[in-house]
Amino acid sequence: MARVPAEQRGPGLGRDAVRLLVSGGGEEVSLRAFRELPDLLRAGDVLVVNTSTTLAAAVDARLGGEDLVAHFSTRGDDGRWAVELRARAARGATRPRAGGPAGAVVELPGGQALVLEEPLVAGAERLWWARPSPADVPALLRAYGRPIRYAYTERDQPLAAYQTVFAVPAADGAGSAEMPSAGRPFTAELVARLVSRGVQFAPLTLHTGVASQEAHEPPYPERYEVPAATARLVNAARVTGARVIAVGTTAVRALESAADDRGVVRPAGGWTDLVVTPERGVRVVDGLLTGLHEPRASHLLMLEAVAGRAAVRLGYAEAVARLCLWHEFGDVHLLLKDENRDGLNCFSNAR
Repeated sequence: MARVPAEQRGPGLGRDAVRLLVSGGGEEVSLRAFRELPDLLRAGDVLVVNTSTTLAAAVDARLGGEDLVAHFSTRGDDGRWAVELRARAARGATRPRAGGPAGAVVELPGGQALVLEEPLVAGAERLWWARPSPADVPALLRAYGRPIRYAYTERDQPLAAYQTVFAVPAADGAGSAEMPSAGRPFTAELVARLVSRGVQFAPLTLHTGVASQEAHEPPYPERYEVPAATARLVNAARVTGARVIAVGTTAVRALESAADDRGVVRPAGGWTDLVVTPERGVRVVDGLLTGLHEPRASHLLMLEAVAGRAAVRLGYAEAVARLCLWHEFGDVHLLLKDENRDGLNCFSNAR
């Protein structure tokens, strides 16, 4: 587990001081420095990046006589928020706790409160819809929040450690409960090197909710936006034969949500409940840059959809053998579609 950010592991290190596992078609697997990414891409390739900013989404809370931490996940259209209540654990971390009951009032700092109303999904107890009072949750998070972290990390980090170079603050205070972490190793210098090689960047936004760190549930609906400029850039790349590489599973989810059955991307936004699996396949992306996921993580199905099960298994065997680091501060994995494989049908065959 990567317990601290890369730049805290030794003198002179930066965010890009992580390793890059490359699974590129067939049985090719290599381990490189992330700084070598420009050498692996071609002029005209498009990197699709998520510009969502990370919120300080963890707030101290109290329910009855119990001290808790509230993780603010997703803002609904009706002003409610999906929240996860977690019990306190050692070293400032948290552990799972059942939500509810309905009608319970959760006390928050500054005299604010949440009223729990109902589970986000019927029959599930982790995430609950809650009505905040007053309603300005972004202001609450700015005043009292801190970044969400889990027990595998060593200590709390400043919010800046959880922002990517691509993050653009939203006017309405919206953002991601957890960092779109595949973009974390990028620095301004590396972006400049990629641009100088002719690599293009296409921004979109998907505000991520709270991960199911222990239960590994499929992702819930999330709000996204694919702008017209990004749709045009991606479609043009596909026409010319350039590769479209998503930086993070969030970018895949948003981009594939905006694509039609022929892989044509159109400007789109709203809520997406798309879960990318090998059976569904991918219609737009030719590659994925992502972190390393635990064996039960639902995101592994997305990786298989992009590169096939064999490539994922080979890559993870190499990651284990070479002691790669997992999670948001860890090493990253570039999976490229085998250009010799035949379109979407190969994804179902790979299972």
